[in-house]
Amino acid sequence: MQITNLQVFFKESLLGRSLLVLALIAFPFIAAQFGNSWVRIIDVALLYILLALGLNIVVGFAGLLDLGYIAFFAIGAYIAGLLASPQFVVVIESLQMEFPAAAEFLVAILPADVISQGFHLSVWLILPLAAVIAGLAGAILGAPTLKLRGDYLAIVTLGFGEIIRIFMNNLNGPVNITSGPQGINLIDPVQFGSVSLAGESGTGGLVKLAGFEMPSVNAYYFLFLVLCVMTVFISRRLQHSRLGRAWIAIRENEIAAKAMGINVRNVKLLAFAMGASFGGIAGAMFAAFQGFVSPESFTLTESIAVLAMVVLGGIGHIPGVVLGAVLLATLPEVLRHTVEPMQMMVFGQIWIAAEVLRQLLYGLVLVLIMLMRPSGLWPPPRHEDRLIPEDFAASPAGAKT
Repeated sequence: MQITNLQVFFKESLLGRSLLVLALIAFPFIAAQFGNSWVRIIDVALLYILLALGLNIVVGFAGLLDLGYIAFFAIGAYIAGLLASPQFVVVIESLQMEFPAAAEFLVAILPADVISQGFHLSVWLILPLAAVIAGLAGAILGAPTLKLRGDYLAIVTLGFGEIIRIFMNNLNGPVNITSGPQGINLIDPVQFGSVSLAGESGTGGLVKLAGFEMPSVNAYYFLFLVLCVMTVFISRRLQHSRLGRAWIAIRENEIAAKAMGINVRNVKLLAFAMGASFGGIAGAMFAAFQGFVSPESFTLTESIAVLAMVVLGGIGHIPGVVLGAVLLATLPEVLRHTVEPMQMMVFGQIWIAAEVLRQLLYGLVLVLIMLMRPSGLWPPPRHEDRLIPEDFAASPAGAKT
């Protein structure tokens, strides 16, 4: 069955939708039989889906090449790290050493428990804050780049992503805010009332909710799945809205869009801001899920990986982006667990180290897929909605200044 037929089956058939829902609900319980690590891999894949859908707004809908998208992921993660961990105690201590007057002012206005234990805000308060701050950062990035297109825009956004990572890596002096390369740990997990998704102490990470028990990774799976469904719904509404049509018009021909009365500047800024908001939310959830953040999680390689998910799945097509995110997030981990057993089975010994062979096979798969399907694994069904990579550089929206 071709991918197009699968889309029709799951979209228009009640049986298809029912099977899809049942498969998504049953997956963590089936995968847990082979080890919780497989469920954790899918948890990370769901976070990548959030990132890819956010980047798809910028790249897929508006046609703006962004290589620094991981910076918004980092902003959301560090906001959660600062506001849901004991890190603020470290900030106060460093202020007392370097700027005593500022430390005394904070001690005077903040509650005693914050001074002694740090901020421990609920993640449900942190999420909108992370979305707003990341959105503002996206607008700040977009403002000076409105006249840049193609590879010039890619270079500027790449620089922005590296600036954020280096900034977080060096923000441990003179006032220690991020603990630099050591990162922020002991970040609070997601909680629903008194129920922590990290599991109750002494239960081995079991979450007890409404009379049911499940591993912590399963609980996070369902939370991330709900967030992904909400993000898909919002993305679809945006795509078919007046704003979404304006993004597509700018992507296809910016000069014609401007002549038709579209405010190109504001629409581009909205694309950057709204895409960045999804990245901020994903970053806050990542911090709560991991319990730790450090600059090593937000390198240029991660930005390229998220962009590859969008391009590989099908630029501008939401189901394709979801497919690309799942494949590229899970494929390296699947190869990590299979390359050594396969070598032992075929050759009787390990000829190439698992990590090296995994990267080789991963790159080979990417090259083959893009050679065979240049418009992505699951491109938009209508040709006019497609953005093929070679067309991106040739279109007026992708031309150089």
